[in-house]
Amino acid sequence: MKLLIKNGRVVDPSQHLDAICDVLVEDGKIAKIGKKLAEAADETYDATGKVVAPGFIDMHTHLREPGLEAKESIRTGTMAAAAGGITTIACMPNTKPAISTSIVVSGIKERAAREGFVNVEVIGSISKDEQGKELSEMGDMLEKGAVAFSDDGHYVDSSRLLMNAARYMTSFDAPLVSHSIESELNADGYMHEGAVSAKIGVPGVPSVAEDIAVARDVLVAGYTGAHIHIAHVASKGAADIIRQAKAKGWPVTAEVTVHHLTLTDEACLGYSTATRVSPPLRSRDHVEGMREALLDGTIDMIVTDHAPHAPEEKDVEFRKAPNGFCGLETSVGVVLTDLYHTGVLTLDQVIEKMSCRPAEIFKLKGGRLTEGALADITILDLDKEWTVDSKKFYTIGKVTPFEGKQCKGKAVATIVAGNIVMRDGEVCKK
Repeated sequence: MKLLIKNGRVVDPSQHLDAICDVLVEDGKIAKIGKKLAEAADETYDATGKVVAPGFIDMHTHLREPGLEAKESIRTGTMAAAAGGITTIACMPNTKPAISTSIVVSGIKERAAREGFVNVEVIGSISKDEQGKELSEMGDMLEKGAVAFSDDGHYVDSSRLLMNAARYMTSFDAPLVSHSIESELNADGYMHEGAVSAKIGVPGVPSVAEDIAVARDVLVAGYTGAHIHIAHVASKGAADIIRQAKAKGWPVTAEVTVHHLTLTDEACLGYSTATRVSPPLRSRDHVEGMREALLDGTIDMIVTDHAPHAPEEKDVEFRKAPNGFCGLETSVGVVLTDLYHTGVLTLDQVIEKMSCRPAEIFKLKGGRLTEGALADITILDLDKEWTVDSKKFYTIGKVTPFEGKQCKGKAVATIVAGNIVMRDGEVCKK
């Protein structure tokens, strides 16, 4: 199977490439990149006026399978990723049962290979069943293809357990992904503690809950030499701590979500459960701090933290709603609208933070457009205007804080291993 992508603006920050040229894909790999390629192909895609980028990668998603398929499944979650222009996702372990054993890792990988529309990487749990009491089968899970470990959704309260996990991982060079929010300070709040929470009478979570947890986790990284990746950073204080750790040369990396870059706690004024998330949407100064940290390299990548719930779970009063909402189908469009077109990020920075850097940190095959590389490609129309309409989403959990948002910029084709899996918003039949 040969695919020829013609006349696109090929952009790959990892090799300082930004030029109008063609990309020839053959047998799932990039065979050639050059001007006016004339090779015969089974299909030609005209990318005139569009950007051809390395496939976008989201290292923080919740596919909910096994056990929570009323919220999402591998099939629907990967369809949502394809629709959003994302070629690789990493699924978090807070499933039922949790991803704590090699057999669960194998099952997810096999199911994803059969039913998935994009690449699925697996993040196993740090502790058995995410109970925070004893280590999970991390070595066995690595052998079956896990790429990292996390108790996401839960803070690892036991410093002894985290130290043991960190020391163990130094033998394997795999990251620990930390959900860094101190449990007791986080227990009684439903949104960010600040002027907005006081105004609407909702108990808040102080930002220092995040700062305390991040401080502990980066100290463990510095002490053990283990790579610790801080998930969904939302506090400017936490970003400062990570910045200091990196300045010392400690093995710490970090991510930020699309919503923590673009929304503030004022979105909670109407008590919409679509705005309930952990960490909570924070005040404007924290959002500005996230943008600064992204620009100076303190934060390495942008993720979705796609966390869908069954519709009836979110159709309750604000305080009773579970944290999280969908994000795979809006992330690229919102980033292009609110960060690229406003001049916060350049196109190179968008692609670096959503493709190249995630691949580099987690040692994935994607993130580059080079001859011989896997043909995972995202094609963008930077000027396409569209409106977020959750009724058209592929995900099961369609609740989104971006409902009705007017966007400019969208992924118009998703190519995985040389196969077009999404074209003009429609996921191709498998």
